[in-house]
Amino acid sequence: MVPKLRDTVKGLRTAGNERFRTGQYAEASALYSRALQMLQAEGSSDPEEESVLYSNRAACHLKDGNIRDCIKDCTLALALVPFGIKPLLRRASAFEALEKYPLAYVDYKTVLQIDNSVTSALEGINRMTRALMDSLGPKWRLKLPSIPSVPVSAQKRWNSLPSENQKEIAKSTSKETTTTKNRVPSAGDVERAIVLKEEGNELVKKGNHKKAIEKYSESLFFSNLDSATYSNRALCYLVLKQYKEVVKDCTEALKLDGRNVKAFYRRAQAYKALKDYKSSLADISSLLQIEPRNGPAQKLQQEVNKSLI
Repeated sequence: MVPKLRDTVKGLRTAGNERFRTGQYAEASALYSRALQMLQAEGSSDPEEESVLYSNRAACHLKDGNIRDCIKDCTLALALVPFGIKPLLRRASAFEALEKYPLAYVDYKTVLQIDNSVTSALEGINRMTRALMDSLGPKWRLKLPSIPSVPVSAQKRWNSLPSENQKEIAKSTSKETTTTKNRVPSAGDVERAIVLKEEGNELVKKGNHKKAIEKYSESLFFSNLDSATYSNRALCYLVLKQYKEVVKDCTEALKLDGRNVKAFYRRAQAYKALKDYKSSLADISSLLQIEPRNGPAQKLQQEVNKSLI
């Protein structure tokens, strides 16, 4: 006799997902627990499935405020499949709720090694940086636990996921945070932003553009009023071929300083890569009105014109 879908591991997991989506977290948790019991009773060697079930149950615990159970389940999930983005983010949120900021920082930082565009991790790093500076002082980095080095295989596993799955992970792990858009930075915030920007600049000189992005992002959290920080981060995105991010950052930079030549140039390069030649030429034209003899811009203009032929 073929078992009903509800009586299978897959069926229980699906039912749990449905309960979770409707806010029935206790019921969802119970269904995930039944699925885990069934999986373990079968003696199945499916670490991926088991890890997902622990991670999903952890999400229920987090929603219900069972913080320590959330941490326990995330840790079990990561023991089965190391460097999973969802359990890392959920555990980071749990550590943050317990004000264990160094541990939260490590988990957020680990996520960014896997994918440096996960918004919730970037926001988490910004919050943890501020909290750690306030609680541990300027040498707070020296007091952190060691941050694990993520193997290339883990990064490849994430990059191989369909884009829809990546979007779902980003959506499901995002949390509402206080935006910096309308916040007037204090003198202390501006000072911190300058230090972080300089650290980013040093990383760029060393060719470490991924970590430089993190520094610039932290800097912009404290003060988002410096045009150069946006255009510097845009350079990093350009090197990493994340052209849409380049356009966003250069646009922000130009809102703050309409004569930022580097922002015009980098956005023009990004538009060229995106084959939006009309926008690229418009930016080059704006740049050349500011600096008529800018050699790189003139060369780029010729390249874009050739692409239009």
